[in-house]
Amino acid sequence: MSLLKVSGTKIVNEKGEEVVLRGAGLGGWMNMENFISGYPGCEYQIRAALAEAIGTEKSEFFFDKFLEYFFQEPDAKFFSSLGLNCIRLPFNYHHFEDDMNPRVLKESGFKHLDRVIELCAQHNIYTILDLHTAPGGQNTDWHSDHGGHIANFWHHKDFQDRTIWLWEKLAAHYKGNKWIAGYNPLNEPTDPFHTRVIEFYDRVYTAIRAVDSEHAIFFDGNTFASDFSHFGDSHKKWENTAYSIHDYSVFGFPAAPEEYTGTELQQHRLRRSYEKKREWMDQRGLCVWNGEWGPVYARKQYEGEATEGINKVRYHVLKDQLAIYNKDRLSWSIWLYKDIGFQGMVYVSTKSAYMTKLADFLAKKHRLAVDAWGADTSAVDHVYKPLVDHVLEEIPEKFRDLYPAPVWTLSGRVGRLARNILVSEFLVKEWAAHFVGMDEKQLDEMARSFQYEECEKRDGLNKILTDNANLVKNA
Repeated sequence: MSLLKVSGTKIVNEKGEEVVLRGAGLGGWMNMENFISGYPGCEYQIRAALAEAIGTEKSEFFFDKFLEYFFQEPDAKFFSSLGLNCIRLPFNYHHFEDDMNPRVLKESGFKHLDRVIELCAQHNIYTILDLHTAPGGQNTDWHSDHGGHIANFWHHKDFQDRTIWLWEKLAAHYKGNKWIAGYNPLNEPTDPFHTRVIEFYDRVYTAIRAVDSEHAIFFDGNTFASDFSHFGDSHKKWENTAYSIHDYSVFGFPAAPEEYTGTELQQHRLRRSYEKKREWMDQRGLCVWNGEWGPVYARKQYEGEATEGINKVRYHVLKDQLAIYNKDRLSWSIWLYKDIGFQGMVYVSTKSAYMTKLADFLAKKHRLAVDAWGADTSAVDHVYKPLVDHVLEEIPEKFRDLYPAPVWTLSGRVGRLARNILVSEFLVKEWAAHFVGMDEKQLDEMARSFQYEECEKRDGLNKILTDNANLVKNA
C-alpha cells in the first residue's frame, strides 16, 4: 500500500515507481442510472415515486439494501482476481446533502462509501472518488439527476459553492487514506462557455488543497470529458493533477456507422478519436487518465440469435482500444462493473426476483428507447422523425447548432427531450407500482438480486481484461 501521486505523465507510488491503474467504474450504485439499474428517468424521480407507492420507510429500506448488496466482499475478491487494481466510485451529492437543507452534512452518506473503500483496500484495490452528480446538474444528461437538459450548475453560483463545500468535507474525511488514488471532483461537465469549468476547477483545487495536500486530483475535460481545447495554461496552477478523458467509440454501440472489422481505416478512427481527446495534455507533458470507456453488449432477450455475433464485434473493438492504451501505458477505468446486462462485467440474472418481476416493463422500456445510453431506436423512429423533420424545415441551419453539439446531434437532442425526459416521466410511477404490496422480505429479495452470488459474469469481457492485465504485468 502506497500513496499515489502524479509525476509528469505518470502516476507513481511513494518510491517513485510507475503505477498503471486499470479497473472499472461502480456505476449505478451510489449514483443510480436508468440503463444500469433498470428504472426510467432519473434517480430522484424513482426515489420519490417509490416512497409514494409503498411508503417512505419501506422505500428507504429497499434502497439501503440495494446499496448494501450491490458491492460486497465477493465482488472485491472477484475484481481483484482479474488482475485489476482500481475502482472509480461515482456518487450522488444527494447522499451527503438535501436540497431543502443545504450545507448540512448527512453523515449517513459515508456509510456505504466507507464500507466499499475499505473492502477494496482489503483486496489491494485503489479507489477514485467521483462526484458524478452535483447540485443543479453539471451536465445536460440524465446521470446528473436533475431531470432536465439544462446544466444549471453553470448558471447559479450557489450550486458551485455547495459543491466546493462538499469537497471540503470529503477531503477532510478521506485525508490520509492511502488506498484512495485520488479525487475526481466533477464528472463530465458541459459548460457551454468553456471558461466557467476552468474557474470552478481553480476554486475546487484550492479548497481541496487547503484540507488535503496529498491526494491526486483528476479533472475531466469539458463536454463530457472530451474537450480540453480551452484550458490554455491553467495546468500550471495545479500540482499533483491528472486529466480525465472518456473514450467511448461509436463502433461499440448500436448506432455504429458500420460493422467494425478492424480495418486500417477503422483502427485509424479509433486512434484519432482517442488522440484528439488527449492532445492538450500531450502537448504539455501532462498525465492522462481514461475515466470511462467500453462498448455495450447485446442481450438474448432482445437481440435473440444475433446476440453472439454482435458481441463478438464489440469485443473486437474492446481489444483494439486496449492495444492503443497499452502502447501509452494508459491508466483507465472501464464502464462498468455491474448492471442489469447491457455493459457490466457482472450482471443481474434474468432469473432473479428483480429481473423476473420487471421483465415485461424492461422490454417495454427497451422498445420505447427511453434510456439514452446505447438505445436502439428502430421501433420508435417513425414517431420522432416528423418532429426532427419539422425542426429541419422551420429552423435555418445556422441556428441548429446548439451546445453540446456535435456530441448531441439534432435527432439526439430530440430523443433526449422527447423520449428520455418526456416519455420517461410517464413510466416512473409504472416502475414503482411493481413494488406495491411487498413486505420487507420481498423487498430484500428484490434488492438481493444485485448481490454477487445472484449475478452472472460476462466471461468474454472478463477474459479480455484478465489477459490484458497479465500482458501488462509481464511486459
